[in-house]
This record gives sequence, C-alpha cells and structure tokens, in this order.
Amino acid sequence: MSKFENVTIIKEANIYYDGKVTSRTVEFGNGEIKSLGIMLPGEYTFGTNEAEIMEMLSGELEIKLPGEEWKTLSTPETFNVPANASFDLKIKTVTDYCCSYIK
Repeated sequence: MSKFENVTIIKEANIYYDGKVTSRTVEFGNGEIKSLGIMLPGEYTFGTNEAEIMEMLSGELEIKLPGEEWKTLSTPETFNVPANASFDLKIKTVTDYCCSYIK
C-alpha cells in the first residue's frame, strides 16, 4: 500500500539519536497505529513494547534481531520484531521506513 487514507497524523515528531532517526505517528480509524520515518546513516539500538513489522521503503542497512546474526537488507524489505525485545541497526544509506505496531 503506497497511500493511507482517512487517517490522523500526530504533528509532533518522534525524534531519536539527536535527530538522526525521526518519525511521525499515523492513527487509523480502526485503532491501528503506524509510524513513518527516516533514519540517517549510523548505528542504533531500539527496544519494543509491542511486536512490530518494519517495512523498509528505501535504503540499505544491517540488522541484528534477538538471537540472530547480523543480516544485510536492501529495500524493499520487511522484517518482524518481537514484543519486549531489543534490536540493533547499522544504517548504511538514508533509509525510509514504515513501522506497524501489532497489538
């Protein structure tokens, strides 16, 4: 899906790592929440409360999911992150992403 319709967008940005990772929250009428964001080159660690589906729209990165080895991803690519977990990213090029939160 390249376009979302009938949504609410939270104006305030989610800003991480001194602005090197940013996103905006998108709320759907059915309660579904997604975030759309950009990651600049660098190394980052993120934690999850809920399970997530990360859709990489453009860019290149390396990822280390819990219990796995480092893996290189080039877009388009999607990966799942379990709830209550931590994962590591090495962003190689500016990366555009969409994150879906699974309740």
